Amino acid sequence: MKIKAKIKKDVIDVKAMAKHDMMTYDIAEKKTGDRNNANFITHIDAKIGDKTVLDASTSQFLSKNPIFKFKIKANGFKKGDEIVMSWVDLKGNTKTSKTKIK
Repeated sequence: MKIKAKIKKDVIDVKAMAKHDMMTYDIAEKKTGDRNNANFITHIDAKIGDKTVLDASTSQFLSKNPIFKFKIKANGFKKGDEIVMSWVDLKGNTKTSKTKIK
């Protein structure tokens, strides 16, 4: 996962790209003949320190390598703080990445 987080005044602008094939049930059935081969991101979250700043459930309708963009109030966060993002897919695979706020 590629993450960019920049703080400007009192707002942190976060952009992240989750590398994932995002195979929907329909695509899995067409490619393999079995809907059970579907696999897509079902949950994504982001934390700064011990505070959760994003917690989202997702579905099969995201594109391949989806991009997540969100803004949060700084509320005590500052440059150099670390943001940690992770996702979980339908088959239970996880990916976690982190970066420092610039």
